[in-house]
Amino acid sequence: MDINDFDFDLPEELIAQTPLEDRTASRLLVMDREKQTISHQHFSDVIDYLSPGDCLVLNDTKVLPARLYGSKQDTGGKIEVLLLHQQQQDEWEVLAKPAKKVKEGTVITFGDGQLRAVCTGVKEHGGRVVRFEYDGIFLEVLEQLGEMPLPPYIKEQLPDKDRYQTVYAKEEGSAAAPTAGLHFTEQLLERIKEKGVELAFVTLHVGLGTFRPVSVDSIEEHDMHSEFYHMSEETANQLNRIKAAGGKIISVGTTSTRTLETITRDNDGKFTQASGWTDIFIYPPYQFTAIDGLITNFHLPKSTLIMLVSALAGKDFILKAYREAVDHRYRFFSFGDAMLIV
Repeated sequence: MDINDFDFDLPEELIAQTPLEDRTASRLLVMDREKQTISHQHFSDVIDYLSPGDCLVLNDTKVLPARLYGSKQDTGGKIEVLLLHQQQQDEWEVLAKPAKKVKEGTVITFGDGQLRAVCTGVKEHGGRVVRFEYDGIFLEVLEQLGEMPLPPYIKEQLPDKDRYQTVYAKEEGSAAAPTAGLHFTEQLLERIKEKGVELAFVTLHVGLGTFRPVSVDSIEEHDMHSEFYHMSEETANQLNRIKAAGGKIISVGTTSTRTLETITRDNDGKFTQASGWTDIFIYPPYQFTAIDGLITNFHLPKSTLIMLVSALAGKDFILKAYREAVDHRYRFFSFGDAMLIV
């Protein structure tokens, strides 16, 4: 399948640079796959499309303030470090900029010396492995010195770090937010539960590979990035019970979707306790085994994420919806509006 099949025209001014003050004030484009209809709502109306016995599955990963600005200990040269994932205690794979200035043995200091990084290895793709040295608790030091690693298409500064976290974020480890969940408030989640809709939580730590463009013409040749996921036994039992009772499983975000589909794909359509790394690549004509619906944001042209939603709703229907979203001046990407596919 050709990459250009998933292209669309997007005016740059529709790329949301800042979040709305009220998380639930975003707009919601609703796609009904059976009726092939598109309607325009507000995100708080999402509750009207959920029924007692259904389940929302949310990704409870928490974004690390993973961007650090430091200097080389020997020369004072400025170095930017972006944490990718932890390899072992105090040792991380990172991106460094400028990378050519960071060689094995290079020492980088951050803040007033509260944190030091020693380069212990060079990766093939240009990444670096560093060992951090510090006093106290690493995550507390990172919270003090680090910045949120906002996507490359967001040029504005984010004064409130919490606006790039979901209200239910718990498990530290992501380099990017599962942005479909940014629309929920604790109050809206309580209203949803009061309606008889269950909430279930999985974890997938989002990597920067989610922003990596597809660089091949034929999407079947794309090398999908891997991300760590976890589902507890409690969640697996909950989802199997809901499925057996005829309830619908609505995934919040493509990250939750990839987690659920990875697990059911490997277990004959059943949910089970599982942890590991997934590189699942979902594109048409993929047959879904886990989810019945999806809440998601609007994605980049030619991205693996627009391919995933095209597999669920149909490519032509998705592109029609995206054209309508552009015509109606929806806000796109991480801080933008939302879509519900039922």
